[in-house]
Amino acid sequence: MADPEDRENVPSREEQAQPTKGLTGKSIPWLITGLAIVVCAGTGFVIGRVFGTRGQTQTVSAAEQPGAAGIVGGHGRVDEADTEPGWYYDLDAVVANLNEPGVTRYARVGLTLEIDNDMSQSDGTAFLDRKKPLLKHWLNLYLSNQTMEDIRGERHLRRMQAQISETFNRGLFPNQKPRIKRVLFKELSIQ
Repeated sequence: MADPEDRENVPSREEQAQPTKGLTGKSIPWLITGLAIVVCAGTGFVIGRVFGTRGQTQTVSAAEQPGAAGIVGGHGRVDEADTEPGWYYDLDAVVANLNEPGVTRYARVGLTLEIDNDMSQSDGTAFLDRKKPLLKHWLNLYLSNQTMEDIRGERHLRRMQAQISETFNRGLFPNQKPRIKRVLFKELSIQ
């Protein structure tokens, strides 16, 4: 037979029916919160990758470029001997889609052309005003073939200056001495 003391230690049916309040009852709200954070972070990462919204807008102006004193023109690096100033022609900004598959990226580029003194400023301005639609068209075609990696960094910007200068000189002055000495970036924004 059982001792009366043993009966006191045995829980009653009511006590056995009550759930025990332990670590599991306190951890459920934390578990739900943690799961919600993980789901939201994962969703944000996936949406960012799908829509290409990584990073901030990158803006580079000619004044911000390091080492802007030796800007590359269509003929290589500028020497100290090439100090004969020409005149400048501002080209309106052009906006073009970059060649980035799966992501929509835009580049907005404004240029200033340094023109050789062999062409007078009045005649040259009139000539370039007439050719401005062609210049913008060529610049659009050129930019739409570039990727983010093709535009990022000083080395790539200098390559772009040389290629744009060469394209403009070949298109505007075929079989002649190049008249565009340098292409300067007035504005370069990438989104």
